[in-house]
Amino acid sequence: MRSPRFSKLSVLFGLRPPRNWLLLCLICILVVIALLRSSPSSGFDPVASTARTEIFSNYRRLKEQAASDYLDLKTLSLGASHPREFSLCGRERENYVPCYNVSANLLAGFKDGEEFDRHCEGSQEKQQCLVRPPKDYKIPLRWPVGQDVIWSGNVKISKDQFLSSGSMTKRLMLLEENQIAFHSEDGLIYDGVKDYSRQIAEMIGLGSDSEFFQAGVRSVLDIGCGFGSFGVHLLSLKLMAICVAAYEVTGSQVQLALERGLPAMIGNFISRQLPYPSLSFGMVHCAQCGIFWDKKDGMFLIEVDRVLKPGGYFVLTTPAIHQHGNSLRTKKENLLKPVEEITGKLCWSLLAQQDDTFIWQKTADASCYITSKSAFPLCKEGQEAQSYYQPLVPCITGSNNKRWLPIQNKSSDSLISVAELEVHGVHPDDFFEDLQNRKSVLGNYWSLLSPLIFSDHPKRPGDEDPIPPFNMIRNVMDMNAHYGGLNTAFIELKKAVWVMNVVPVGVHNTLPLILDQGFAGVLHNWCEPFPTYPRTYDMLHAEGLLSHIISEGCSLTNLLLEMDRILRPEGWVVVSDTMELIEKARSLAAQMRWEARVIDLQNGSSQRLLVCQKQFLKK
Repeated sequence: MRSPRFSKLSVLFGLRPPRNWLLLCLICILVVIALLRSSPSSGFDPVASTARTEIFSNYRRLKEQAASDYLDLKTLSLGASHPREFSLCGRERENYVPCYNVSANLLAGFKDGEEFDRHCEGSQEKQQCLVRPPKDYKIPLRWPVGQDVIWSGNVKISKDQFLSSGSMTKRLMLLEENQIAFHSEDGLIYDGVKDYSRQIAEMIGLGSDSEFFQAGVRSVLDIGCGFGSFGVHLLSLKLMAICVAAYEVTGSQVQLALERGLPAMIGNFISRQLPYPSLSFGMVHCAQCGIFWDKKDGMFLIEVDRVLKPGGYFVLTTPAIHQHGNSLRTKKENLLKPVEEITGKLCWSLLAQQDDTFIWQKTADASCYITSKSAFPLCKEGQEAQSYYQPLVPCITGSNNKRWLPIQNKSSDSLISVAELEVHGVHPDDFFEDLQNRKSVLGNYWSLLSPLIFSDHPKRPGDEDPIPPFNMIRNVMDMNAHYGGLNTAFIELKKAVWVMNVVPVGVHNTLPLILDQGFAGVLHNWCEPFPTYPRTYDMLHAEGLLSHIISEGCSLTNLLLEMDRILRPEGWVVVSDTMELIEKARSLAAQMRWEARVIDLQNGSSQRLLVCQKQFLKK
């Protein structure tokens, strides 16, 4: 007769305990071997030496497997069943972007254009599912080739829509059988993007557009960016251009720009401020962006003034006017008169005008807003709070900010100075320590992922063997960016990627410091969906974000489902957090069909690393 203890073991390990005990012993031996052969130098030390990196690489797979087997054994011993996988969403959600449901917004009472704005109130979906890729989706072409050629099946634009589009689109794009080619040299404005960029530089008094950076223009907000050709050119000049355009159901500018591997996000000039702090950009650019700048009593231009740095430039290129003589002059006067009235109240000066391009310069003298009788009033205290989709305001912000520094007075050095750090209230030791830690961490990440990212990629079902090498990391989203140290580390280690630095709402707002370094960045509340299209990032990095989400009382499940939505198939996720939260995230990753491994950092802390790869689901 079986003893009660034997019955309990049977429940835990099945009807044949000896075999399972042998498996248990084997796994325990593997764990012991991993622990004995690992030395303290193999962990994630803040300043890692070459030897430590080699040890990390040599024992990486053994540690991963040991940690994985340990967690699997723990789950088995607790008698837990495997969680049920999330189902795939319907085909109608292949390009789903939450918070932009026009029909629901109309029913909620939004009107006068606000139905097209971002509204996340009550938009959390009850259905939790995985957004599937389109039937003809293919992994993007290797960068930088992918800047100029994308797969047509990856974006929501059909051949019929392309053929019915305007002549500008046809000049910019060439639709072939299954690809879209962008001709950055042949069609934005006048004689091409390079000539257009050089024209802007000459209009503001520079010899060429290669002098933008030395002139203080380190980042550009490109409103209504078309298909990103201007941004591609600026990127070649080591200048960061962030595309902001309205949500579009089909033929989206943002989706096309992101598919090309360019910084872009959904944003509107309707009723709310953009999620950027005051004094963020050296230039705001609008080339036929479709915004009527004189509407709403000039509040759209007031918003441009808010995000422009002192001495910064607003470049406006209007649609080409084909009339001649007096009729042309009258047309331009009627177009510019209301805009010039508003720019006068903003203390802007019309710097130059050539053909259909006009450039205004924001004042570098903050006292102008006080001495000018016709200027817009200054905002009251409290109205300069964190700018996260706050309502547009009819007043001037930023003039009393410690960061009021004309761009012409900024050092031409690419590194941020100690004096600038003090303006941001950041101690230099903290900043440079964070940078060294991020460089060490990035080196370890790359050591961990390089054999998988840069080697011949595994053959995908139904596809031909890919041609090596297969480097597919074009962009990275740092979901809790701190000081932007990871971005700096990528640059210093000469990794050919750009980073979207996200500062979560509710933490210390370091976004002004990130933008002042010339990086791409944005404020975001991770309890809400991110304003982008599905499958737009190659890698997501999140350090301490899970703890922040829990402290805010938000759903860890919703966060990981959102990460799955914005991550492209075969993209990577690297999460660092406490062991408890990492185990929860690992369980959710399994439900989302990600390949996941937990890594013990071997530094004596409770922190763990979760490394995942999203599968390419073809169903």
